[in-house]
Amino acid sequence: MQSLCESTSYPAMMLQKILLLSLMLLLAHLQYQLWFGQGSYQSLQLMQQQLAQQQTITQQLQQRNQALIAEVKDLKQGLTVVEEYARMELGLIKQGEVFYQIVE
Repeated sequence: MQSLCESTSYPAMMLQKILLLSLMLLLAHLQYQLWFGQGSYQSLQLMQQQLAQQQTITQQLQQRNQALIAEVKDLKQGLTVVEEYARMELGLIKQGEVFYQIVE
């Protein structure tokens, strides 16, 4: 009885080796692309980190926008807010008031 290797011809064995080598090279190429190429695991991690940073920035800007919207709404509704803003930001005082500045 002949073994399987002995029964196959030389060209068939060479074809099998070439096919096996080709498949191994293809697998190595795909693994390289998965870990180091464009769209790799590393670039996915980097993009997720950048997305988290952008989401944090967006959240901070949304909070700031909400505060500005509330301030605009207050300015439209009442004069007390306008008066407070004039006193704090512009240093204005009412007629008859005395301004005291304390220096430490």
